[in-house]
Amino acid sequence: MKALVIDDSRVMRKIVGSILSGVGFETLEAENGQVALDTMAAHHDIVLCCIDWNMPVMTGFEFVVQVRKRAQWRDVTLMMVTTEGEQDQIVRALAAGAHEYIIKPFTPEAILDKLQFLGLVEVQETV
Repeated sequence: MKALVIDDSRVMRKIVGSILSGVGFETLEAENGQVALDTMAAHHDIVLCCIDWNMPVMTGFEFVVQVRKRAQWRDVTLMMVTTEGEQDQIVRALAAGAHEYIIKPFTPEAILDKLQFLGLVEVQETV
C-alpha cells in the first residue's frame, strides 16, 4: 500500500513516513498540496494521504477540496496531521472530505490508532 505524506517540513514528512513504513506502507512525500496532486496523478495506487494544513503554494485544506472533486480519488483516505486545533477548522476539514484529524504534537500510537480505526492496518496486539 502506498501513502503520501504532505507537509512543508521535511523533518515532519520523515517522522510520519517512518511511522507509516513501520506498519507496511510504501511512502511518498510532497512539500505542498500542488506537488501532492501531481504525485497522486503519477501514482494511481495511493490509498492514504497524511496532510498538514499550513503549507505554501496550496494548503492542506485546499488539497482536500481538490482531491474530493475528482472521482478517481474518491476512495483515497485523507487524514489531516496538523497543528491547527480550532474546532471550526476540524469541522471544515471533515466536511470537505477528510476522514480523520490528528493534532500535532502526536504520538506514533495516535497515528496507528487512527489507521486501525480506518481499517488500514491490523489491530496491534499489546503484550
